[in-house]
Amino acid sequence: MTTQPILLRNVRPVGFAPGEAKAPTDIVVGADGRISQVGSTLLAPSGAKTIDGGGFVSPGWTDLHAHVWHGGTDISIRPREAGMARGVTTIVDAGSAGEANFHGFREYCIEPAAERILAFLNIGSIGLVACNRVSELIDIRSIDIDRTVDVAEANRDLVVGIKCRASHVILGSWGITPVKIAKKVAKILKLPMMIHVGEPPPTYDEILELLRPGDIVTHCFNGKRGGSIVEDEDLWDLVVKCADKGIRLDVGHGGASFSFKVAEIAIERGLLPFSISTDLHGHSIDGPVWDMATTMSKLLAVGMPFEAVVTASTTAPMSAVGLATDDLLGIGKPAELTVFDLADSALDVRDSQGATARLHKMFEPRFAIRGTNAVAASRHMPKEGTATVCTCGAQG
Repeated sequence: MTTQPILLRNVRPVGFAPGEAKAPTDIVVGADGRISQVGSTLLAPSGAKTIDGGGFVSPGWTDLHAHVWHGGTDISIRPREAGMARGVTTIVDAGSAGEANFHGFREYCIEPAAERILAFLNIGSIGLVACNRVSELIDIRSIDIDRTVDVAEANRDLVVGIKCRASHVILGSWGITPVKIAKKVAKILKLPMMIHVGEPPPTYDEILELLRPGDIVTHCFNGKRGGSIVEDEDLWDLVVKCADKGIRLDVGHGGASFSFKVAEIAIERGLLPFSISTDLHGHSIDGPVWDMATTMSKLLAVGMPFEAVVTASTTAPMSAVGLATDDLLGIGKPAELTVFDLADSALDVRDSQGATARLHKMFEPRFAIRGTNAVAASRHMPKEGTATVCTCGAQG
């Protein structure tokens, strides 16, 4: 990692503050990794790396739901496959590790990574070691409340909440009980819970009744029967009520948990997701998710406004995990930025149900910057013949 200053030329800030000016500007990041100047036609400091933008600059893209405990689970990818090389400066791992293996995740994955990696700790002790082949929530022996609380307390700098997957293929006949235990542990820790909604039981309605402001529902626009928010008006009304009081709806695209139809209807009716995330893992990266930029482009394609897409991919998820979001271009603030273009496109993509849509505009990441580390970024291109519909069930 270099420590040379960085000069960003001719970039248009977006996502930093509502109503901000969109005029192109220059940004200087000093050798200390902090914003030192913002203005027009700035001179490059001695020895600076100059990046000619010509497009947009936003706060660093933050993926609120991914799986990057590579080698520790059978489904996780390497952080670099989801991170700065894709425009993402912060990755939040959503429950890959439980209390029994979080120490390995920290030492071998989180600490060496160029990206900031935070984590929701799985309420199941083993996490996603053998995802969907060996459930992390078979019965009460799968949860150790004391050890989970202790691990979370010992890793307060990284653990940002508790994760629970609430699908019948994971919970079997155990029903809503693990969700209640997960919420209890989150309350003890005074942290939010991220809940995976999928194939009932338990039902979406049952789960929502347990949540409180700050909690996160991931896979909010899934198209699964019994789990879709647009197939049941009573559920729709409850979801809107919950969103209005501060329960956060997260996209969590994944291999099986995003529907163009559900997202389009919800957005047309005024229900926007709080955050956009990928649920990237080994079964979704080559189809249908690909990366953060493609997921953002899908939400833009179904009617979400451009600035709302940027906010839902930056400051909104940052706020959900306790990261500072104020005055991110202020002098002296740590630099964490994504440089990107919004390009014309004619790309056909799929959702998790196999429905196709054409993306006429595409988010194209160019650089991700953390401190003085500036990494050239681009979209992930799936291996030929692998961009298929995922059938990996409850993982998303």
